[in-house]
Parts: sequence; C-alpha cells; structure tokens
Amino acid sequence: MRRFKPNFKNYFLALMGSSEFRPSTLEGQTESIRQFILQELGEFTEKNQPKIVLRVRYAQDIQTLWYARGDIMAELSAKHGETIAREKIARISDKFKGLLPRGLSSRPSSLTS
Repeated sequence: MRRFKPNFKNYFLALMGSSEFRPSTLEGQTESIRQFILQELGEFTEKNQPKIVLRVRYAQDIQTLWYARGDIMAELSAKHGETIAREKIARISDKFKGLLPRGLSSRPSSLTS
C-alpha cells in the first residue's frame, strides 16, 4: 500500500515539470545556449552593450538565460529591427524546449499571425 502514498518531492517535481536531464547534461545544454545567444548578439553588441553580454556570459543556470531574453530582444530589435529580432528570439527560444519547467515555457501569441 505504500506505493500510493504521496511523496512531497514527487508532487513538487510533477508540479514544476521536472527535467529528465542530468546536471552535467543540463550544464552542457546551458553552455550551448549561452554560446548560441552570444553568436546571435554578435560582436557589435559586445562592444556597445557590454552589460547584456555579461548578463548572458555569467548566467548561472538555464532559467537566468531564459529571463535574459527580454534584454536580448531589445538589443536585437535596436540593431536589426523588430521582425529580424523576433526571428532570432524564436530560434533562441527553441533551444530551451524540454529544459525548463512547464510554467516558464512560451505560450502561443495571437500577435504572431
């Protein structure tokens, strides 16, 4: 009968949308996403907006990179225009699939029709 006893850890992980990745795999994915974002930002941003580059470079986890997307979008739209920036942010957001808790994933927007 013990198998039906609720476990707080399992409940919490189910609620948060637990990840199936090991810490080392998640760390590798985080670094891969970090490099992709820095590549999308380009050399111009590193010279003219060093705070954004530092925020991405020193993000401690995948969630911190996820939350940096707003600043990244602002910089990309100033540099390339909103249409291209949206495309780049969409490519960046695709890299996060399956790595974040369900509550942090992007929701479909009626503005992208």
